[in-house]
Amino acid sequence: MFERTIQTKEALQELLGTPSPLAIHKVIKGLDRHCKAFIAQSPFLLLATADKAGSCDVSPRGDEPGFVSVLDQNHLLIPERRGNKRLDSLYNILENPHIGLIFLIPGLRETLRVNGKASIITDEALLAPLAVSGSIPSVGVGVEVEECFIHCGKAMIRSNIWNPSSWIPDEQLPRAGEILADHARKTAQTKQEIEASLHEGYAKRLY
Repeated sequence: MFERTIQTKEALQELLGTPSPLAIHKVIKGLDRHCKAFIAQSPFLLLATADKAGSCDVSPRGDEPGFVSVLDQNHLLIPERRGNKRLDSLYNILENPHIGLIFLIPGLRETLRVNGKASIITDEALLAPLAVSGSIPSVGVGVEVEECFIHCGKAMIRSNIWNPSSWIPDEQLPRAGEILADHARKTAQTKQEIEASLHEGYAKRLY
């Protein structure tokens, strides 16, 4: 399928160029006051992991702004809320601790990227402050921060993602129930049954 590919760093730089001094030097090794303030206002992040073979996965995490605990300038704790129990990210972390995060703030074009090493935390003293409605997460993803930097807003500008006038009308949006019914045919669940189960989980099993 893909016949013309780039195989070297030099060939890639020849085609796309090299980064500016600002792009190179913007990377810092810990969370300063700007990064901490950004994380405190972020209700959503993307969490990237890979297993020992290098197979990658990206998973969303979201809650009220400030749901990620900044323990100090080099450590974060992300609560693991209730989900579908696939645990893809956590299984990957057990095999390969390297992790990448992108924090988003609605309406802000720039994002915050954080890279480091992760571990699965069960320390209740650290997890208890992350409780919601009395529900303390059983585990959390602890991140030892190795580098962080602000990412420019060009992707957000091009996608127009924060502009409601660009949003697809509700009746034209993909339907999770229909997609899951087709993808998971072995379960023999109907679209209606899956949609009902999803809505019940959203209403009763967020925490």
